[in-house]
Parts: sequence; C-alpha cells; structure tokens
Amino acid sequence: MSREQKAVERARKAFFTGRSKSLEYRISQLKNLQRFMQERQKEIAEALKKDLKRSEFGTSLYETLGVESEINLALKKLKEWAAPRPVNKSLMTISDQVYIQPEPLGVVLIIGAWNYPWAVTVGPLVGAIAAGNAAVIKPSEVSAHTSKVMEEFLPLYLDKELYPVVTGGVKETQELLKQRFDHIFYTGNGMVGKIIMEAAAKHLTPTTLELGGKSPCYIDKDCDLTIACRRIAWGKYSNCGQTCIAPDYILCDPSIQDRVIEEIKKNIKEFYTENPQKCPDYGRIINQRHFKRLMSLMEGSSIAVSGEHNEAECYIAPTVLRDVKPDAKVMQEEIFGPLLPIVTVNSVDEAIKFINQRDKPLALYIFSSDKKVTLT
Repeated sequence: MSREQKAVERARKAFFTGRSKSLEYRISQLKNLQRFMQERQKEIAEALKKDLKRSEFGTSLYETLGVESEINLALKKLKEWAAPRPVNKSLMTISDQVYIQPEPLGVVLIIGAWNYPWAVTVGPLVGAIAAGNAAVIKPSEVSAHTSKVMEEFLPLYLDKELYPVVTGGVKETQELLKQRFDHIFYTGNGMVGKIIMEAAAKHLTPTTLELGGKSPCYIDKDCDLTIACRRIAWGKYSNCGQTCIAPDYILCDPSIQDRVIEEIKKNIKEFYTENPQKCPDYGRIINQRHFKRLMSLMEGSSIAVSGEHNEAECYIAPTVLRDVKPDAKVMQEEIFGPLLPIVTVNSVDEAIKFINQRDKPLALYIFSSDKKVTLT
C-alpha cells in the first residue's frame, strides 16, 4: 500500500469516527489553524521568500491576511451555516417536515498551487474543516520551501489523521488521484485540470477547478488613462505577474497606445524603482523552467518597456510589448509572468469580437467612462 493510499485510508477511518462532525471540534481545529499561522509567521515568511522572493509585507498582504479573515468568518458563522434550513413545501411534501440539513461530504483532496502557495492551499482547508470534512492536503512541489513548512508544522497543530499533508511531485499526485475522494479542490492550470477531472470521473467525484486564463484589459479612449494604467500595472506586476486573475493583455485604440505605454512605465518606476531587480517588493519567477518559457513567449514581439532579465536569479523585469499580433507566441497561452502585450483594436465591438473568439478568461477588466461600454 502506497504512502498516499495509507494517508487517504487513515483520513477516512478518522472521519468515520464522527469527531469532525462536532461543531466544537471544528471550531477547535480552526482555532488551532489560526494559532499555527500566528506562531509560525517567521517560518511561513522565510519559506515564501525562498520560493518567490516574497517580501514580509507581501506575505501578509497576499498570503496570510485573507486566510485569517476566512478563519474568523468561519468561526463567526459556523453555527448558522451548520443549522437546518427550512424550505417551502410542495404537493409531494405537504404532510412532511421539510428542511435542508448540511452534512459533511467526507474526505476531500486539496491540491494547492505554487504562485500563492499558502493562500490557495490553506484557504480551501478552512472551508473543509468548517464543513466537518477530513482533508488530504497536497501542496505544490514547485514551491518546495512552503510545502516543507506545511509538512513539518501543520501536523503539530491539526488532527494529523483527519488532515494529513502529502508532499511530492507528479508521481505522488497521480497516486492520490487513484484514490476515491468525496470532493477534489484544485487550483492551477487547465492542462492539469483536465487530468484531475478525468481521474475524478472514474469515481464520479465532484470537483472544484480554480483555473486561470488570458484575462484581457480593454482601455477605452475616453477613460482616465492615469488611473487605468496605474491599476493595470499593479495588477499585472504584483507577484511578478504570477497571478491567475492578473491582466494578461491590453486591448486599446492605436491612438492611445503610446500614452498607455508611458503611463505604465511611470508606474513601474514608482512601484519598483528604476531598478526593480534591487527592489524588495518585486518578486522572481518560480523556477528556471518557467523563466525559459516566458523568455520564449517574447520571441517575435517588440519590446516597449524593459525586457531585462537574469536567468541565474530567475529575474524578468516588468515588461511591456507593443503592436502585438493576435498570432504572436505571447498570445497563444496564459502568460503567468511580468510580460504585458498590447494589441490594438479600432472599436469596442472589435475588442468584444477578439475576446469572444478565444477561450473564456477567468477575469475581464474594462476601463471606460461610458456605462454603455462597461455594461456591453
């Protein structure tokens, strides 16, 4: 029996004891998770700095504050969420007492991602604990230092039978996916999402797939370019562009392209100084494989801003590409890095057509003063 299979079986056996169903027990585990994050702040921050060059401020802003808020919300609302809810009767149930009773699903699998390795792994765990489930936690092996912190410290605070941490790479994940779960929660890319859904189908396991995509920004000619470009620059270059809802590319009229470039360039300097490589608030690409992937995406496109890079450091400066063609390499896949292509369009209708001809993105950003445009 593999290590992964043993972890799942222990979690299911622990779930069948019924201890996770008690609200008091769930609350105690949530409080332990909260204490873990408070007491191990140093270890969490150090791991994230090693994985992504995340600053201490960035760790709090992007990783831990949101999870702590989720825990506080769950503690406040748990009794209400778990209580029976009355529903309207129908002809079939007119003589019955009718209500909805929330019940734990059972054993769930949480597969985390490397770009926000704490938030997108521990965040779903909060929901799993609050709902009374057992959960097998599989952090991303790509963010190896954060994965190690979870493996080493989480069992010291949580029920290690109900909430085991399974580390490893593709082989270990594949072994986990052979097991039967009652729900699978995955954060990552669509290619792996298809593999997970295929594995889940064998057991008819419900899945939640939080994926990415090429999220466009449309900038209308009549909008406030100063505000629009400032917001786009912040959203694009935070975490070195490695965010599933980051603006992937800009659509704008040719007449404003130069102004857009200058405004974004100005904001890059303000956010990350004239030398982002030395700025403590600017991160790094997660590894050399992704560094090389991103460098390859720039081929054939004109660089308008920066493009500086250092492979040894996995550093790519905040970069803007101009006059990008729809068939350019950088437009064929989700970028997931600090490259911002600008594609020019002559109207909002052309922008809509451009977006609709491609896969649906995770997010869409529209900057316009015209409500007809924003509501189109």
